[in-house]
Amino acid sequence: MASEKAFITQPGISQPNTKWRHFWKYRALIILAMPGILLMLINNYLPMFGIFLAFKDLNYTDGIWKSKWIGLDNFKFLFASNDAWLIIKNTLLYNISFLLINTILAVMLALLLNEVKNKFASKFFQSTVILPNFISMVIVGYIVYGFLNPELGFVNKFILEPFGIDPKNWYAEAQHWPYILTIVNTWKNVGYAAVVYLAAIVGIDSEYYEAAVIDGASRWKQMTKITIPLIAPIIIIMTLLAIGRIFNADFGLFYQATMASGMIKETTEVIDTYVYSALMVTGDTGLASSAGLLQSVVGFTLVVTVNLIVRKFSRENALF
Repeated sequence: MASEKAFITQPGISQPNTKWRHFWKYRALIILAMPGILLMLINNYLPMFGIFLAFKDLNYTDGIWKSKWIGLDNFKFLFASNDAWLIIKNTLLYNISFLLINTILAVMLALLLNEVKNKFASKFFQSTVILPNFISMVIVGYIVYGFLNPELGFVNKFILEPFGIDPKNWYAEAQHWPYILTIVNTWKNVGYAAVVYLAAIVGIDSEYYEAAVIDGASRWKQMTKITIPLIAPIIIIMTLLAIGRIFNADFGLFYQATMASGMIKETTEVIDTYVYSALMVTGDTGLASSAGLLQSVVGFTLVVTVNLIVRKFSRENALF
């Protein structure tokens, strides 16, 4: 037995059964994790083979592998349109606005929710603010339509009309939609982020606040000097994840909330809706693949770049 033990612990000798023993030891956890692993492989990794479609002229008869290689022609088509820079500008400006506004409001809302000490009231407000996140964008689109319907909408009928203001045809006037879409996006998403930040705040050790109270710190000082600095890593991680999707638009928001109105595309057309419209006309799968690949590459590059910047100034707050 002693000689066997010495053999096992002797460095440089391969142990073919060690890994299997390790798997067998943790077999229950591995079996528990298998459904999630399979789902990730099927949903996240298997579709990555579709990258090839961005460089091919897909012929369904020949299949993916035998279809003709066309290089960067799909990307050229994406940028050849006169609207190319318009949709890129809209996508970036909307996402930057959403990121800044939602982050600020979510942190403020989390701080306010943390001040609610009544347990029932706290749970009620948390459930209320997070509820819009679970509403389908199709339903949100009809809610927006209920407010902005040119004839019977709430805004025209009960806000503008009583003040003698002429009703507006919201779905034909493009200048209003940057504000409308920002409000809808904030209403739908800020609650979820606020609950995430609230969970981080709840996890802060109460001894920090007790020491601050002894030193005479006000609630404002406690928030600015303790709470916000300690949840800064979570804010940075959430921001980095959002930056990774800065080239991706919320298709449901820009297609459903606007009712796909062609008269307001000047301020509502983004990359995702442009590609969808092109697919409906041309049926070109390669175009959609090239747009998706472009969005992924730009998002990955931005995440890595911003993470390196964060890492340079604060290594412990970086994502990786």
